[in-house]
Amino acid sequence: MRSLNLYDEQDIRFEESEEPVIEQADDVIIKVKAVGICGSDISRYKKLGPYVEGMTFGHEFSGVVTDVGTGVKNVKPGDRVSGCPAFYCGECESCQKGEPSRCEKLHVIGAHVPGAYAEFVSLPEENIVPIPDNVDYDTAALIEPSSVVAHGFYRTSIQPGAEVAIMGCGSIGLLAVQWAKIFGAKKVYAIDIDDTKLEVAKEVGADVLINSLEKPAHEQIEAHTNGKGVDLAVESAGSPITSAQVFALPKKGGEVVFMGIPYADINIERFYFERIVRNELNVLGSWNALSSPFPGKEWSSSVHYMSTGQLDVKPMISHRLNLREGPETFDNLINRKGSYVKVLFYPELG
Repeated sequence: MRSLNLYDEQDIRFEESEEPVIEQADDVIIKVKAVGICGSDISRYKKLGPYVEGMTFGHEFSGVVTDVGTGVKNVKPGDRVSGCPAFYCGECESCQKGEPSRCEKLHVIGAHVPGAYAEFVSLPEENIVPIPDNVDYDTAALIEPSSVVAHGFYRTSIQPGAEVAIMGCGSIGLLAVQWAKIFGAKKVYAIDIDDTKLEVAKEVGADVLINSLEKPAHEQIEAHTNGKGVDLAVESAGSPITSAQVFALPKKGGEVVFMGIPYADINIERFYFERIVRNELNVLGSWNALSSPFPGKEWSSSVHYMSTGQLDVKPMISHRLNLREGPETFDNLINRKGSYVKVLFYPELG
C-alpha cells in the first residue's frame, strides 16, 4: 500500500508498505479516506526524528472499516469512522485514577506502531470513533485535533459570557476560536502575525482580529477591555515568544491554558512573569485529548458539534493533496514556502 514513512530528521519517504492484517481479536482495519498533518508531525519531522526508523507516520484521520477481528462487537465493515490514535497503559497511577492523558506510557500511532499516512491503518475497537452520515470524511479527519482543544477547555473554569483570547491561529487556534464559542464566550479575540490566518479566524467566528506585529497583543486587548484583559487566554501557537506574551492577556484572577508545545527554551521577561504573580493567574497545561471512560467526552463532543455545524473545519483546510506530495509538502512547511493552514492527504488517490 502507499504510505509516508519517517526515517530521520527531514527524511520522510513516499513508498510501498505492507497492508495491516488482523492480528488480535479486537483489531479493526480502516481504509483511510483523509488524513491531516498535525503540528506535532511537523516538529517530529523537522528536528526530533522517528521513534522507529521507517515508521509509517500520521494520526489525524477518517475512513471506512474494511475488516474486523473475531472479538469486535460494535464495529463492522462499511462503518464510517475516525479513530483515537492514543494508547494508554491502564496500569500506572494516572490511569488507575481515570486520567489517561497523564499516562506514563502514553503514545500514539505513527510512533511505535504504524500510523495513518497510508491507504490502511489498524486500531483496537476501543479506539474507534463512529461518525454520523452528516459528518464528511474531511471534517472527521479533524476530530482528533478538535478533541485536543476540547480537552484544554474542559481543564478551564470558563463560564458563559466570558471573553477569550486565542494566541496563534493555526489549526489548534482556529478550533479553539470555535470551542470558545461552544463554551459560551461572548467575545473571542484571535491573535496572530499572519493576516491570512486571521481572516480564517474571522470566518470561523472570531469577533476581534489582532495582528501582534502592529502593536503588542496585550495593549490591543486592553484597549478592547477597558484595560482589564480577558477571562481566559489560550496559547496555541507553540512559540517561545508567545508562550511568554500570553501571560499579559488575562485580567486579574484570569486563566491561561497552554495547548501549544514550544520545542525550544522559553525566556520570560520580568514584565510577563510578574503578571502571573501580581494578577494571581491560574496557569494550566493541557496534554493530548483523553478522559475517562476512554477515549472521553472530548471525542463524543467533537463529533456532536461537527454534526450540528457548530464546529466548521472547512475554512481551515488550505490544501488537499495526494500522499506522493508528502515529502515536498513537509519540506515546504518547515521552510515556510507557501501559506498553509490545514493539509489533508487522500491516500486512495496515490
